[in-house]
Amino acid sequence: MTDREPRGGDALDREFDEALALAKDQGTYQRRPETWPEQPEPSGRPERPEPPEWTDPWDPTPQDAAPQAPASRSRGALHEPPSTDRTLHDPASPDPVLHDPTATATATATATATTTAAATDRARARTPRGPGPTSPAPAHHRPGTPWPDARAIAARAPRTAAAQAAPLARPLADALGHVLAAPLTALTDLPSFDTSAMDGWALAGPGPWRLPAAGRSILAGHAEADPLPDGHAIRIATGARVPPGATAVLRTEHGTARDDWLYAAPAHPVSPGQDIRPRGQECRSGDLLLPAGALITPVILGLAAAAGYDELPTVPRPRVEILVLGDELLRQGLPHDGRIRDALGPMLAPWLRALGAEPLATRRLADDAESLYAAVAGSSADVVLTTGGTAAGPVDHVHPTLRRLDAELLVDGVAVRPGHPMLLARLAPDKHLVGLPGNPLAAVSGLLTLAEPLLRTLTGRPTPTPCPAPLTAAVPGHPRDTRLVPVVFQGDEARPLRFNGPAMLRGVAVADGLAVIPPGGADRGSEVEVLDLPWSTAWPGT
Repeated sequence: MTDREPRGGDALDREFDEALALAKDQGTYQRRPETWPEQPEPSGRPERPEPPEWTDPWDPTPQDAAPQAPASRSRGALHEPPSTDRTLHDPASPDPVLHDPTATATATATATATTTAAATDRARARTPRGPGPTSPAPAHHRPGTPWPDARAIAARAPRTAAAQAAPLARPLADALGHVLAAPLTALTDLPSFDTSAMDGWALAGPGPWRLPAAGRSILAGHAEADPLPDGHAIRIATGARVPPGATAVLRTEHGTARDDWLYAAPAHPVSPGQDIRPRGQECRSGDLLLPAGALITPVILGLAAAAGYDELPTVPRPRVEILVLGDELLRQGLPHDGRIRDALGPMLAPWLRALGAEPLATRRLADDAESLYAAVAGSSADVVLTTGGTAAGPVDHVHPTLRRLDAELLVDGVAVRPGHPMLLARLAPDKHLVGLPGNPLAAVSGLLTLAEPLLRTLTGRPTPTPCPAPLTAAVPGHPRDTRLVPVVFQGDEARPLRFNGPAMLRGVAVADGLAVIPPGGADRGSEVEVLDLPWSTAWPGT
C-alpha cells in the first residue's frame, strides 16, 4: 500500500493547498489588484519540468543539489523570485524543483495562485459587488509531532521496562545478539594461575641453569608441576602452569642448551617475571566485566566463557508481527497491470531482528477493514507493525481500526520527511502498534523514528550516543519538518546521497546512515546528527 497523504484529491492539488496556506500565514501571498489586466484562461496545471540527465547512482552527490549558493533557511526564501543566473538553467544540472518537495510545492502554488487570481478577477468584473459569504481558506496539513519529541515518546512508551522483565537464561551458543539482563561479573581470576606467555624454559634464579633429564617438560592443561629448585630450568609450553619457584621464562629463540646446561643469549638478558602472566592479571573473581544492557557480541561470548559462564542472563526479545497492507502489492515477478512488488515484506523482519526483536510472522493483507481489525485484535505479539494505511484515504483502515480497539494514540503523524503519516498507539498496557507509511524510504524513516526507540526500551539497549558529522554539500530542507537523508561517510564527513525520495531505496541501500536535516535545511560544513543503520552494529543471524 502506498504512502497516502491525509487529504483526498490529486497530490499536486494537495501540494498547492499546503504551500498556499503557508504563504498566507506568512503574509507573503497577496491577491492580485483588480486593476491588473486579465490573463489568458489557464489551460491546466503548469507543465512539469523535463527530468534531468541520467546520473550515476553510485555517485553520492546529493540528488537535490543545485549549482547555486545555499538558500536562506528562512521561510521567506521559498517565495524569492527566480534567479537570472544562467547557470541555474543549465539542462545538465539537476533541477532543484525536481528533487526538493518544498520547492515543488512552492513552484506549483505560485503558478496556480497566479491563474486562480486572474480567474477570480474576471469573475468579480462580471458579478455585482455586495455582501456575501467568503470562501474558506485552504485547510492546513496536520503539522504532526516534532521529530525529536516523537522519538522521545516512543522510547518512553513501554510501561514495563526491560529491567523489570524476568531474565531468560540462554546457553552461550544461543546468546549472540541478545542483551545482558544482569551485570557480567568474573566467576574466577583471569588467568586463574600463573602461566607461561611463551614456549621456552621456566627458570629459577640467575643463570646458567641446570637442565633435567631429556624429555621432561611442562605442558598446558597438566596439573601443577613440582617446585623448581634455584639454578634449574625446565622446558615449558605457552599457557602451561608455571611451577612453584620459577622466576621467569626464557623464550626458545633466546636460549642455548649445551651439555645439560642452559645459557641465555647475551643480547637478551633475563629479568624477574619475564614472560609470565601472573594470576589475576586481567581480572579478579567478582570484578565487573560488563554492565547490564550490553549487546552480546562474539567477543563477549569468549570473555564469558573464560570467566566461567556456561549460559548468560538475557532480556527476552519483544515479539513483533508484521502486517503488510495493500491490494497493489506483488510477492514475486515483475510489476504489471498497476501492481508493484512488495519491497517492505522482505526488508522488515531482518531489520527488526537487528534491532533486537523477534519477528513472529510477516502477513500480507488486502485493503479490507475487517481483515485488518481481526489481525490486530487477534495478534499475540508485543508489537504489531503495519505498513501503509496510516493516512486518511478511502482504503486507509489503520485509524478506524485503532478507534474500534479503543487504542491510545501516542503519536499521530510526525513532522518529518519522508514518512510524516507514521503513528504509534498503545493497544494494551504492554502491547503497541507502530504504523509505517507504505513508501519504502518513508517506512525506513518510521523504523528509525518510532520502532527503534520503542524496541530499544523493550530490549534494554542503551541510548546511542549522537554521532554528528559535517556535510560535504548543502541539503535543502522542508520549511517546517525535519528531513532524513541517506549519507555515506567520507573520512569524518557525511556526503548526501542521490535517490532520497520517499519511494526510493537505492540511496539508503548504499548508505552508512541517515542525516537529520533540521527545518530550513543545512549548509555545507554544518554538523548534523547521523542515525546509524542497525546492520552496522548487528551480527548476522541475530
